[in-house]
Amino acid sequence: MNTKTTNLLATVVAAASLSSAALAQPAGPIPAAQSVRNVVLVHGAFADGSGWRGVYENLTQRGYTVTIVQNPLTSLADDVAATKRALARQNGPAILVGHSWGGTVITEAGVDPKVAGLVYVSALSPDAGENTAQQYEGFVTPPEFVLDIGQDGFGYVKPENFKAGFAADASGADAAFMRDSQVPIAMSSFGTKLTQAAWRSKPSWAVIATDDKAFDQKMLQHMAKRIGAKVTDVPASHAVFMTQPKVVADVIDEAAKSASAAVQ
Repeated sequence: MNTKTTNLLATVVAAASLSSAALAQPAGPIPAAQSVRNVVLVHGAFADGSGWRGVYENLTQRGYTVTIVQNPLTSLADDVAATKRALARQNGPAILVGHSWGGTVITEAGVDPKVAGLVYVSALSPDAGENTAQQYEGFVTPPEFVLDIGQDGFGYVKPENFKAGFAADASGADAAFMRDSQVPIAMSSFGTKLTQAAWRSKPSWAVIATDDKAFDQKMLQHMAKRIGAKVTDVPASHAVFMTQPKVVADVIDEAAKSASAAVQ
């Protein structure tokens, strides 16, 4: 290999390394004049708020104030109450973000006047008068996603199915931790009708994990289209909120900037 070829290869490798490093870093700090500077993150079923760590770190490095809701998953009313408590603590307008079942929660809680926009992360989005279970009608959940429902009515993802059904793109260690730290949900929550549909009055964005095995892809696309969300597709599992934190944070940042511009 001659010197010219070697130098060319070195330049290409260096450029690729710089490009990868840039992609791994969060965007620059948010403008001082931006009005929407708060983010509230709402987890879904079978998980807790710790999965938002990467999104939290990315957004706080940009200058956002981020609050993570810990849903009890005992009923829709209890989860909405937990989210409203978080919203009450915000010192200004906020972007409200929900993953999976958290989408149902933000749909009900998002009518709060502090909510400037909604971000659905592979999330459910019923209408007022509908329940969550109705969103599955006419669609087929992938076979990898299997629940274990106890006699007390609380459900888990079956441990032997957890990685394939919930977190296929996570490392073995991360998937095992999520599997063993599952928070069960009261399955009756899926039958509770909503009284509000925040997406009817608030701008919405959707991150859709194209390798999600918890939902039918057609179902995810149908829900996002119905609520008029701006959609970002990303190759990821249902655990997209954990495995693709920069993509999710970028969409939240876009929502905050767009909502800020709308009120100026």
